Amino acid sequence: MSPRKTLPKMLRCSSAVLLAFSGFPGSLVHAQSANDRDSATAEETSTIVVTARRREELLQDVPAAVSAFSGAALEKIGIPDIVGLTDLVPNTTLKTSRATNTTLTAFIRGVGQQDPVAGYEQGVGVYLDDIYLARPQGAILDIYDVDRIEVLRGPQGTLYGRNTIGGAVKYVTRRLGPNPEVRAKMTYGSFGETDLVVTGSQPLSDTFRIGGTIASLTRDGFGTNVVTGAENYNKKVLAGRISAEFLPTSSVFVRFAADRTVDDSSPRAGYRLTPGPAGETVLENQYDTRAGLYSVLGHAQQVVTHGESLLVNWELDPLLSFKSITATRGSTSNAPIDFDSLMPKYFEAPAIYSDRQFSQEFQFTYTGAKLQGVAGVYFMSANARSEFDAILPNSGGLSLYTLADVDTRTWAAFADGSYSLSDTWSANFGGRFTNDQRKARVFKATYLGSLGSPTLGNPAAVRFGVADTDMSKDNLQRTDTKFTPKIGLGLKLNPRHNMYVSYSEGFKGGMFDPRMSLGGNPTSPAALAKRAGVKPEEIGTYELGLKSKFDGGRTQTNVAVFSSDYRNVQIPGSLLIDTNGDGVADSFVGTLTNAGKAKVSGIELEAIARLTEAFSVSAMLGYIDAKYKEWTVNQAGALVNVAANKNFQNTPKTTANLTATYEWPMAMFGRGGRFSLANSLSYKSKTFQFEDPLPLIDQDAYSVWDASLVWTSSDRKLSAGLYGRNLTDKRYKVAGYNFAGFSNTITTFFGDPRTVKATVELRF
Repeated sequence: MSPRKTLPKMLRCSSAVLLAFSGFPGSLVHAQSANDRDSATAEETSTIVVTARRREELLQDVPAAVSAFSGAALEKIGIPDIVGLTDLVPNTTLKTSRATNTTLTAFIRGVGQQDPVAGYEQGVGVYLDDIYLARPQGAILDIYDVDRIEVLRGPQGTLYGRNTIGGAVKYVTRRLGPNPEVRAKMTYGSFGETDLVVTGSQPLSDTFRIGGTIASLTRDGFGTNVVTGAENYNKKVLAGRISAEFLPTSSVFVRFAADRTVDDSSPRAGYRLTPGPAGETVLENQYDTRAGLYSVLGHAQQVVTHGESLLVNWELDPLLSFKSITATRGSTSNAPIDFDSLMPKYFEAPAIYSDRQFSQEFQFTYTGAKLQGVAGVYFMSANARSEFDAILPNSGGLSLYTLADVDTRTWAAFADGSYSLSDTWSANFGGRFTNDQRKARVFKATYLGSLGSPTLGNPAAVRFGVADTDMSKDNLQRTDTKFTPKIGLGLKLNPRHNMYVSYSEGFKGGMFDPRMSLGGNPTSPAALAKRAGVKPEEIGTYELGLKSKFDGGRTQTNVAVFSSDYRNVQIPGSLLIDTNGDGVADSFVGTLTNAGKAKVSGIELEAIARLTEAFSVSAMLGYIDAKYKEWTVNQAGALVNVAANKNFQNTPKTTANLTATYEWPMAMFGRGGRFSLANSLSYKSKTFQFEDPLPLIDQDAYSVWDASLVWTSSDRKLSAGLYGRNLTDKRYKVAGYNFAGFSNTITTFFGDPRTVKATVELRF
């Protein structure tokens, strides 16, 4: 796209939007500053400190689309985990992946990745204390021990070690305080929810501190298995985090941290939308199931994630600092997936996932009077492995076994800076060079026997013919390199209005389909194309933004208009096929292709206004127009562009939120304090679960109403809250499976029903 054509159009759109909304109190914005305040006024948002650009800056001064929320603010409105942020951030979808409890599906501005199988890269980077989480398993982080969460929209390659083509979600934990502290938070709510989070820290000397948090998070199921009585959609999580901080001098800070989470929740089975082949009727409760698979190799479902990190921050002089971030992470999952949600074994997939990663990042940050910026190098070595059977007893008793073992080695050099040209103009610039190396082993075979393959619990199974796919890491490897730039201008119109315009590029390396099927002829053109993998994704984004303050800072508005050219979009999928022509699906294959071109444009608004000392209103609005322009497929020997028939998945055209908060002083329990009453209404327009329309699974437009009432003592040592989420008990679909060709299997998964909970927090 030509900047000469694009920028005037964006300027006109932004000006119109600003005129329409600058006087309107709007978005459940942003957080408090990092000092963990319990309430944020409009005036305070101008002093929010974030590290979106890897250096401390005021949120309103960052020339990018960033939303930030403090841990205290999120707890006050009852957000349980980062999935809840999807209601607060424009053009952002964060949700629980299908058939999982703690695997994250994330999309920002139409860019993301739904399938969590081995080797598939995320389109949105999730960071825990600046450490990239290479796999989505266990990435649904609960809101505890958190200082703030930042959501950056658009490509972020010049700032972050790993590719973040769609955006980044930064989860920042609390640093330890200089004084001894103990916090205990207890929760009891609907469906037997019983949570306990205990946090403590202790300085051992003037230079050394230790601390830790342990969290037990449990809840009964929203539904049951109507055959066995087992719970469905329950929660049973035990998590812990420890840290030690060393400050040998005023210019050196060292932090070691480790975390571990064990999720023993039951398998999450979908709601079958169609009658079963044996006459099973559609159930009345959308959270109920008839699923029959609950273990893998005799082990109940379990997801274990853990990580260790070492941070060294050295202030070399008042203008220059050095940071080293060393980290390891890993996870293992036993995942029994029942595709058809029926007790007989019509279609099941016992799976085992494991992954590990090591990363090292070095950064230099400079904060001069005119020049500020960050430069660094990043290295990551990661492995992801998955094994699963697709058990198809109704197809003659077949089990389709797939093994995928994918290695990733990546390194990058990046820099991002800002230079003050004058008191009103600044130039922003950056660049990144990325080298992605990927190797994969894929083994795929069919076994006779409806109890699974030998690897996954059926040693008596006999292989049916030769292996469908048997590719070693010597035969499946690729290297992708790319330089991605960023340029921009900032204009401080006056102390109350900051405008910026930028162009940035993003990149996500090519990858292999870990479920590929080469068929009977591994040297055919189709098989050779699969062996080559798919091309890297690339995006170029123009963005124009305006951040404003009115009425002495009591009203603030942030407006961003963007337009992206999205190329080689990586589209994964899976389908059942008929291999013998008898009209019955008898095999299961994965698909991975590139859609050639797409266009994504939109508008994002965030605002907040304090109308009186007691009453504030906030709002968020996102609109996105995402369309495929080129998607070529072979139909009857001819290449056909089917882009007009495709949709962007997990990308509703409109997202909105309106929140009203009223606060008043009131003494309780013999001490002074303050009440806060918040009501929040969120809206999402129609959402497609896949690129092809599926009316049974796609979700029509819907709204969700949340509310909270919280009392906090004046000394902040005692607080109590009552929270209600989805108070109208709306049933809305968040994911699904479409295997209509096999026993008419179509299942879906729903967001949480109405829940109410009460909490009490004590600080000592």
